[in-house]
Amino acid sequence: MNLANKITMLRVIMIPIFLIVLFSDIKNSNYIAAFIFIIASLTDSLDGYIARSKNLVTNFGKFIDPLADKLLVSAALISLIQMGKISSWVVIIIIAREFTITGLRTIAASEGMTIAASPLGKIKTITQLIAIISLLLDNFPFRLIDFPFDKVMVYVSLLFTILSGIDYLFKNKHVLKTDNK
Repeated sequence: MNLANKITMLRVIMIPIFLIVLFSDIKNSNYIAAFIFIIASLTDSLDGYIARSKNLVTNFGKFIDPLADKLLVSAALISLIQMGKISSWVVIIIIAREFTITGLRTIAASEGMTIAASPLGKIKTITQLIAIISLLLDNFPFRLIDFPFDKVMVYVSLLFTILSGIDYLFKNKHVLKTDNK
């Protein structure tokens, strides 16, 4: 297993650690969990950079990297529902978009096509991570000035989730052709 894949696997291992800490009785567990989430999120950029720059791209990496990302974000969002910090309908839309685009990519791959990440998809990811971190930090430091940054970011990330999903589907509608012509 190469270095990039080891870093990706570290992200997968950090998910249960994040959850255990988040739901523990440790003082300030949400802040510690937020720190773990931030570190895990940063490993996504690091493993991708290492894989591309050192020519370490593997089929295993192509499989596990997006899976690790989706598991991390989904675990955090579902946990935030349990904590009463985000509405379930928002999380359902976010996760439904992920399943939809993953399915689209799977169909494309079966036809020998690759669907690259789009700029809107990257913005979606960044806004989701910011929203999750803000919610985990109980809107700190913005609660000091009574500004609901965490809630604003939830809806900004939801907007980019929807827009990027529509963008992927529209630009790749040929993948979903319904006839064999």
